[in-house]
Amino acid sequence: MSFKDYEPFRVDAGGVEIAGMKGGDRPPLLLLHGHPQTHEIWHKCAGELAKHFTVIATDLRGYGASGKPESDTHHTPYSKRAMAGDQVAVMRHFGFEQFLVCAHDRGARVAHRMAMDFPDAVDRLMLLDIAPTLAMYDATDREFATANFHWFMLIQPSPLPELLIGGNPDAYIDRLLGSGQAGFAPFAPHALRAYRDAFAAPGAIFATCEDYRASAGIDLEHERADLERGMKIACPLRVLWGEQGVIGRRFDALDEWRRVARDVSGRALPCGHYIPEEQPDMLLAEMLAFFEADAP
Repeated sequence: MSFKDYEPFRVDAGGVEIAGMKGGDRPPLLLLHGHPQTHEIWHKCAGELAKHFTVIATDLRGYGASGKPESDTHHTPYSKRAMAGDQVAVMRHFGFEQFLVCAHDRGARVAHRMAMDFPDAVDRLMLLDIAPTLAMYDATDREFATANFHWFMLIQPSPLPELLIGGNPDAYIDRLLGSGQAGFAPFAPHALRAYRDAFAAPGAIFATCEDYRASAGIDLEHERADLERGMKIACPLRVLWGEQGVIGRRFDALDEWRRVARDVSGRALPCGHYIPEEQPDMLLAEMLAFFEADAP
């Protein structure tokens, strides 16, 4: 499967250009990738999904071919609130006021914020291999910090992490992608090349560091404010995680999401972190069952 018959696009989302691929002609479905990837993470699912949905697969702000704006001392331009606003602007550009969302990793953090800030926009939400940001930071210990070393490396003040990663960005990408039990086997050569090339683009390393710096600061403030106000994700939420990954080993994913969402279901899949590339057929079955549940 691939993005054959999809069309590339660039949309001005209020000062930041968001790039992506669009295909199909059915109910709208927004796909959001994670770190250190791009929309290419969906390439094994894209062809089949376009038979059922109008698929919008974007590169997040700061990733892939999307814009990489300058930041500020609070990392506000890379807050999940700003990144969620980008995605809503893209969907509105194509005429979609309400839509389905499936999001992995960092994209799931953006989708979480989107469901809170734009509750009328998100009809149904599927999140892949993630727990709420605050829950993961609160659970940090030596084992977690070792497995997720990049969380704490990327948030160091600029330019230290940018300089360190910039010395050999392919080595950094390969460490993250190849560290699971499956190694590099799930990743198609063209996808690996796309991830490496995107990360080597000017401004990409700074942007991804800013993404993580925001999650360690302003994003946590937003999550705490939600909890204090008793705000929860209102739409149906389906959570899937890899039983071999950090979420499967260290978290009760359903319990964590039920703290911040009203209607939660989900299960583990036999894989690691990169579900769309490790278990695309299982993911497709889950997506069709969940997203078409209310279809006439």
